[in-house]
Formats: sequence, C-alpha cells, structure tokens
Amino acid sequence: AAILLKLGGYGLIRISSMLNPHPPNLMFPIMILALWGILMTSSICLRQTDLKALIAYSSVSHMGLVTAAIIVQTPWGLTGAMTLMIAHGLTSSALFALANTNYERTHTRTLLLVRGLQLVFPLMSTWWLLTNLTNMAMPPTINLLGELFIISTLFNWSTPTIIITGIGTLITATYSLYMFLMTQRGSISTQFRILPPTHTREHLTLTLHLLPLGLLIMKPSLISGLFA
Repeated sequence: AAILLKLGGYGLIRISSMLNPHPPNLMFPIMILALWGILMTSSICLRQTDLKALIAYSSVSHMGLVTAAIIVQTPWGLTGAMTLMIAHGLTSSALFALANTNYERTHTRTLLLVRGLQLVFPLMSTWWLLTNLTNMAMPPTINLLGELFIISTLFNWSTPTIIITGIGTLITATYSLYMFLMTQRGSISTQFRILPPTHTREHLTLTLHLLPLGLLIMKPSLISGLFA
C-alpha cells in the first residue's frame, strides 16, 4: 500500500502525460470507474471484520481520488495526486504498523474480538487516534491539502463530481472512526487482560511516520510544488 500503489500512481502520471490531450472515449470510462471505486471501496470498509482488510480497502479508496486527479491532467490535479500519494503512503504504513502491534499481542485481526485496548495500551491508543484523524484528512495534516487540490480539480472538471467526492469523504471519516472505536473503546475480553507491553521501537516507528506528516504542512512545496 505504501510503495506499490505509489509506483502505480507514478506510472499513471508518466503514461497519462503521453496521452495529453486525452481522447474522450478513453478518459470518461476511466474517470467513471475511479469515482465509482471511491464510493464502492469506502462502503466495503464499513462492513469489514478484518482489521488489515479494512486498512487495505482504505488504500484503494484513496487511490481512486489520485487516479481521477491524474486523468484530468491539470497542474492542480497532478499536484494534489502527488501530495496525497506521499501523505497516504505514510498514513497507510502507520496504520499497518499499528495493526501489527495489535496482532503480535492478541494473535487475531477480528475487530469484534479485540476491543477496549485503550485500557491496556493508553499511549498506543493515542497513536491510533492521531493516525485515524490523519487518515480522514483532518487539518492541519498534509492529507487535507492533497484532498482539497483533488476535489477542487474534479469540481472544475465537472460540477456533479462534488457529490461523489463529498460522500466519499464522509464515508472515509465514518470508517476511520469505526476502526478506532472498534479497536480502542468498549470492554476488553478477559482473555486479553494480561498482554505484553509495547516497546520503544514501536513508538519510534510511529513517530517517524507521523512526524513528517505534521512537518510537511509547514512547507508543502517540498512535495506539492512539482507540477504547480
């Protein structure tokens, strides 16, 4: 999710520039699939019971936005696509790291079985909250900047797309909160009351993911000025 999807996005940017201006019969089907994929994969996230599957489908949903922005072939669209790819690469990797810390201790990825971990790992719960807020593009994260670029690009391309991107953003916020509440809140099962503590290396890994996301918004031109 953090590397392979970004290589695919880079390939789309290179190939799409060679097809500029796009033939309408090639552009519209891909755009429709990308926009429809945002809604479908976001909706699939709401019914997932496997934590890693939820995070993986979340990645596909975000890449639908990236694909749509690349197809439009405007400076704002390419800038937003590049920004969101880098931001999502860090966010998705952090989510998978958090899911792995849960799995190493509970040996299950089923959301219904692992609840109430905030009582056992309060600091790890803080990382869960920050990462999920970043995943739903809360300000002042760089994810918000990328999504604003892309939504503005699609709105200028076709006004009705604001409905699809708006619903997609709403569903993204819903499943991000769902993931946090299902893993951290509630009463913990009796079989998980005694768990190994978290390690410094795990907190360092998450710091190295979230710190760049917080710092990049202070100078977004490092990653967003490539096509502006």
